[in-house]
Amino acid sequence: MLLLTKAIFAIMIGFLFSSVLGLFLVPLFKRLRIGQKISVFVGEAHRKKEGTPTFGGLIFIIPTIIITLGLLITGKIPYTSNLGIVLLVFTGYAFIGFLDDYLSIKRGDNEGLTTYQKLFLQVLIAVGFFYIYMKNGGQTAWVVGTLHIDIEMGWLYGLFILLVLVGSSNAVNLTDGLDGLAGGLSAIAFVAFSLISLMVGFEDIGIFTLILVGSIVGFLIFNTHPAKIFMGDTGSLALGGVMGAIAILAHRELTLLVVAGVFVIETLSVIIQVFWVQVLHKRLFLMTPLHHHFEKLGWVETDIVKLFWVFGLILAMAGIIFGVWL
Repeated sequence: MLLLTKAIFAIMIGFLFSSVLGLFLVPLFKRLRIGQKISVFVGEAHRKKEGTPTFGGLIFIIPTIIITLGLLITGKIPYTSNLGIVLLVFTGYAFIGFLDDYLSIKRGDNEGLTTYQKLFLQVLIAVGFFYIYMKNGGQTAWVVGTLHIDIEMGWLYGLFILLVLVGSSNAVNLTDGLDGLAGGLSAIAFVAFSLISLMVGFEDIGIFTLILVGSIVGFLIFNTHPAKIFMGDTGSLALGGVMGAIAILAHRELTLLVVAGVFVIETLSVIIQVFWVQVLHKRLFLMTPLHHHFEKLGWVETDIVKLFWVFGLILAMAGIIFGVWL
């Protein structure tokens, strides 16, 4: 009963904090003219969104960090190395995204940090992750008991951490192309990971994740169609990075592929499209990521978001079973 109370409190306080913060930040960013630059490759419907405030990820990032620190200071949740790593990755990737968004706005285009600059910063965070993880006795073997997988990776586990963080952060970033799409899918995925974490004994990660879920839902008040603010790379990189971190710390890396299945499909659509063009010299999809393919087919934006949310929910439920069973 105490755990249930903590879970409900975590969601509620996250939601209330982010909702109130959004009421202040959205008009503030409008006055400051911190507007999103829209890619020239998207359709006219998206071009109309140019100028919509960005940096919206701060609406769920700030509450999640402050509430988590507040619970730590008051002793409501104990500090663990896992929680320290989660906060490191969350704030670190938010910082990378913030720099990217800031440079895009400053330069007046859709280009922020270069690929190499992003990768360098992501490597630094992965190194910090690996250092804290190893200092506190973390295992360096990839283990999936039911599939009889037990591979000792040694120092290569640090590279594995980097690959998961980069892959998951880029997957959410690619999916953030329609109003409410990435935010809604992330909230669904984090609900799944919170339940998995709590059921397999990672209460610290579970409570943090529920705070984040509540904060994302509060953000969606302002981000669903028509979006009053975009999360920007500030939000998408933070969400993707911490999702990967949670999967690693809970030893549910394979579960990540299921729970975040829509993000995986979106990323694969881009990879397949590039392969198709390079090798076969034609397009398989009308446009990628996949949500843009549906747009080109004439689907309404809100219908695409609903469809992807439903698939995300189905995969999340399957992922809960898969994650606990593993």
